[in-house]
Amino acid sequence: MTAAPGRPWYSPGSLRAKLLLWLVLVHLLAAVGVAWFTYASYDRLIVTSKDDQMQTLAESYAGNANVPELRPTDQRSIFERGAFVIQVWNGRGELLASSWPELAMARQPAEGMSTVRMASGGEDEVWRVYSTGPAANADRFQVQVIQNGGFVRRLVTKRALSLTAPIALLLPMSLAVLWLVVWTSSRKLRSVALDVAAQDERSLSELSVSGVPAEIAPLVEAFNSLLGRLRQAFAVQRRFVQDAAHELRTPIAAIGLQLDNMRAEVPAEVIDEHYVHLKGGVTRAQHLIEQLLRLSRQESSTEPEAPVQLDVASVLRDSVAQLMVIADRRRIDVGFEGGTAATVTAPPTELRSIFDNLIDNALRHSPEGGVVDVRLHEVEGRPVVDVVDNGPGIPPALIDRAFDRFFRVPGTAAEGSGLGLAIARMAAQRNGLRIVLANRHDSQGRQAGLQARVHLMGDPSVGGAAA
Repeated sequence: MTAAPGRPWYSPGSLRAKLLLWLVLVHLLAAVGVAWFTYASYDRLIVTSKDDQMQTLAESYAGNANVPELRPTDQRSIFERGAFVIQVWNGRGELLASSWPELAMARQPAEGMSTVRMASGGEDEVWRVYSTGPAANADRFQVQVIQNGGFVRRLVTKRALSLTAPIALLLPMSLAVLWLVVWTSSRKLRSVALDVAAQDERSLSELSVSGVPAEIAPLVEAFNSLLGRLRQAFAVQRRFVQDAAHELRTPIAAIGLQLDNMRAEVPAEVIDEHYVHLKGGVTRAQHLIEQLLRLSRQESSTEPEAPVQLDVASVLRDSVAQLMVIADRRRIDVGFEGGTAATVTAPPTELRSIFDNLIDNALRHSPEGGVVDVRLHEVEGRPVVDVVDNGPGIPPALIDRAFDRFFRVPGTAAEGSGLGLAIARMAAQRNGLRIVLANRHDSQGRQAGLQARVHLMGDPSVGGAAA
């Protein structure tokens, strides 16, 4: 378990190494803490117990009327078994008896427990002493009970080690189990990583969550969700390329045929007719390519334009003014009515794209000399924009498909790419707006055009083919 190059030892690059490192440190610190607590507890217990024994023994000897007979003890018993050394002093400070005369311990001036270090300073020369009070008269005795301090320390250490030994034995086993658990969990992560690495744009299968740790399962599920969106995006892209290729083939083929016809020797009066057809094909191809590029920019934009607060009436006037060239060419009467004030927070180009495509669609499907009305008004207290034409409308069975890319109503004679409504819907969805298409009918119930309504507040209560 080593740290990655350039990283400190306490912060390895591997999650498994980091987890093991900190678990080992925590266990070691816990073992040291338990050992220290055990040692401190035994030290307090044993020292207190020995002190009580020394006090009891000293007071029992001090209560004798005569000088007590002391059983001699030896050095081994004192240093290895912790035997007590007993000294008896008279009121004049004279040593009357000692169980180990070799110990030159002076009489302590104060009553109670004290710790005395002999002149040699070695560990075995530290003594624990309990002394009774000085004798008030010559008939009474002062007794000192002495025990070697080194023996007490060794006894405490031995007892503490005997208790912490099982912990020391269990620590390697605990660390081994931790390593096994971490290794098993990380192996599943490596398996998931290999599954991810095996994915490509042709094979985006979901990752299995069976056997994945519960903490990692949400990550795998989120990745599966991302894979699902990627599959959908790739499918849309492939369909887009196929549809675009199919739609571009017809106008480009027409241009080729017209060029071939013009290349041949034809009477001068026929050349103008071929030129008109060629110009129309070029115009259709240019419009389709422009729509494709606009749609592509909407789908692949990585730096979207910042939304700002826009006056809807002003944006509508700009859209109508820009498209007046098409209206004039087809002699279509375009009217604008701004009956209410409304603002929308959206990127300017996207709001323009919504209105441009709806008005352009209305102009292309209205007959020459027809009428297109653009109205900004309120419906049930909510602002809406209506773009109304007097064209053929859309069959009710097909109105739900009107927003599909490249969809054109079968049999329609209007020029177009079938992308305008799809582009408008995408821009509306991104900005919280909603587009609803509905056929218009005259007083006799006959179909009299199409109405495209933009709900500026995304009103969900209105029916129809909503974007």
